Amino acid sequence: MKTEHVMRGLSIAAALAALPSIALASSASSALTGVNTTEAPRVTQTVDNRVVSTLGNTHLSLIGSSVISGAVADSTPMNHMQLILQRSALRTAALASLTDALHDPSSSKFHQWITPEEFGTTFGVADADINAVKTWLQSQGFTVNGVYPNKMQIDFSGTAGQVKQAFRTQENHYIVNHVSHIANAGDISVPAALRSVIVGVAGLNDFRPQPLHVPPQVAQFNKSSNNFKIQQPASSKAGTPGNPAVNFSGGVRGFVPYDMQTIYNTSSLYTSGFTGAGITIAVVEDQDMDPSDWPNFVSQFGLGSYGGTFNQFQPQLTPSTGNCTDPGGANPDGESIETILDAEYSTAMAPGAAIWVATCADSDSSNFFGGVFTAADNLINNTNAAGRPNVISASYGYGEGFTDTPSKTAIDLMWAQADAEGISVFVSTGDSGSNPSFNGFVINDAGIDANSLATSPNDTGVGGSDTADILDGTTSKYFNSTPNAVYGTAKSYVPEITWNTSCGNTVAAQKLVGLSALQFCKTALIYDPNGYYVTSESGSGGPSAIDAKPAWQRVVHGAPKDLSRDLPDVSLFGGSYGGYSWVILCTGLYPCTPNFASPVELVAGTSLSSPMFAGVQAVLDQGLYAAGAWSPNQGNAAPTLYELARNEYGGATGSTPSTLAQCDSDNGTKGTSKCVFYNITSGGNSTQCIQVAAFAQVTPDCYFYGTIQNYLEAYGPTLVGLTSTSATKYNSNTAAFSSTPGWSFANGLGSVNANNLYSAWKKFMGLP
Repeated sequence: MKTEHVMRGLSIAAALAALPSIALASSASSALTGVNTTEAPRVTQTVDNRVVSTLGNTHLSLIGSSVISGAVADSTPMNHMQLILQRSALRTAALASLTDALHDPSSSKFHQWITPEEFGTTFGVADADINAVKTWLQSQGFTVNGVYPNKMQIDFSGTAGQVKQAFRTQENHYIVNHVSHIANAGDISVPAALRSVIVGVAGLNDFRPQPLHVPPQVAQFNKSSNNFKIQQPASSKAGTPGNPAVNFSGGVRGFVPYDMQTIYNTSSLYTSGFTGAGITIAVVEDQDMDPSDWPNFVSQFGLGSYGGTFNQFQPQLTPSTGNCTDPGGANPDGESIETILDAEYSTAMAPGAAIWVATCADSDSSNFFGGVFTAADNLINNTNAAGRPNVISASYGYGEGFTDTPSKTAIDLMWAQADAEGISVFVSTGDSGSNPSFNGFVINDAGIDANSLATSPNDTGVGGSDTADILDGTTSKYFNSTPNAVYGTAKSYVPEITWNTSCGNTVAAQKLVGLSALQFCKTALIYDPNGYYVTSESGSGGPSAIDAKPAWQRVVHGAPKDLSRDLPDVSLFGGSYGGYSWVILCTGLYPCTPNFASPVELVAGTSLSSPMFAGVQAVLDQGLYAAGAWSPNQGNAAPTLYELARNEYGGATGSTPSTLAQCDSDNGTKGTSKCVFYNITSGGNSTQCIQVAAFAQVTPDCYFYGTIQNYLEAYGPTLVGLTSTSATKYNSNTAAFSSTPGWSFANGLGSVNANNLYSAWKKFMGLP
């Protein structure tokens, strides 16, 4: 068997360059051998609209305290709602068992991925039950656009009036955080005969995950100082909420692909011929990018020789439901910074990969996720193997507190299906510390939360780190003073801390003024009486309130002894304290030119971290397949990452190995040459939080240390604090959250050495 793997690996390696992509075979999977989920239809009674049952948690609880600004007109279109179906207990257990086996090297089903049709037939809802639901929807006047191959969701359209009549709930306009939204006022009801097969409807509200990046900055390169000067608009006011309290008047730093490749050591894999060639990475988006950006990026940073490709398109089902239309923006004036970032920095780490920019419009999909959800869902349900990617990156998010049960079920269903098909999914965990819903704002009227798009046990959540050299004063040790031919300056791995731009950054507090974070925040408030520098910008992490902790997350040192799926799993560079370090984008309005003769755009956020890790995975996929893996796909990366981390950090109980301390990120390159993970133990993502008296709201999970007399000179008296698990005290044990040895809510397992990760992954799979 092992000889067959070796010979097969050699032939694959020789042929990789000739393949446009590597996809799963469409033949029946042996993983389903012995899996018997045959069952009788569960809809056995006559469907009677007069006998109904209410489905709990099918509306957003947060709207109960929100201002209603009027009812939605009955004629308002409600397009492409998703009726989410409920599988039986038998099929739920069978899927969980199969997923475990797919990730177990000792199982005969290891990596025997299945197709969307097999997923639907084996683990979906019975055809007779689906037909019963379809017939009822049509009887209520809805148009059924199609049933997904997973047999777990029905795409249908209608009006607000039909929703009110069929589901017995009123669609209203609400004001939430000063923004107008549409949502259903109460839980929905369905005929009692259908209750056992319906979870609810995703798409009755328009709360959609938002892009997770810091607002981009336009900057001009200064050749004499080898840094960038951010161009501030003449009309800008220093007092903009969330502005960094520390200004780098001498300029800022712009990282390029070479720097990220060097820091995380993907470059060593390129010398072995592994660049992501033959692997497809899909970034899922709700707006296009100018297609000329990507070749400009590749050319500027010397990535053209690796042979990567770019394709921007709208993924469709077969037959099409019509739920994915072009969102527009494929031009300099209308493009999405998020889309550019995702496409360019997945390429930065996997320069030989095929990059798919899969976009669907929000306006034509009124479900919770809009275009991002539709793009991912349609890719995963593509019945043509060549139409499914090997890796997906989703850099959007919103807290579970902003997610109703049907919508959350739809997320988890989507990623569970991707995992069963072998698709590796990476999701940004957020940019606002212990609550991902406040990207660009300050946490208020909400407690600890986690990104609902990332808390599925079938995806890998990616948090944000910061290089420690600026605060440590060690930049010359880790970076050259002048850039090389592809504008890179990194010499090696660089020690990392948690990305946190607030005064809650414990490293900044100690290094800059010799204070604790709490003292630092109190002192800063003296010089910022109106709270203009109060911010929650930081890499996000936290426990799920919905998804249970998977067994693989319990195995490593530092894992909380809670019952929750916890985030993040891993971290890569996301941003810096004071806004000193960014990555460079090549955009339509600001294309890259030789030697940066013209301005460029700089950006940061965990929207950077996720596509970069997706790129790392693509490079691993190519290498593992060339080494003899049965499939180029690895499915959810997290179970393997945690198992490998256990070898380095130790288990959840018992003594810890010497490598726990040896692989501490603070060591930099000293003694860490063999480490798979760099354990980030400095800093934390506890950030500032506020409570505005005028809004009569209460902010939980916040330790208040002071009062702003007139927040932003507009909102009146406002309490300001730091996110904490205790409202009465604040220290390293209560901060939400501190970086600690092993796994932590601040950075998960930490970052990686990609070359060492590849070697360890091969060993885990028993490959030569």
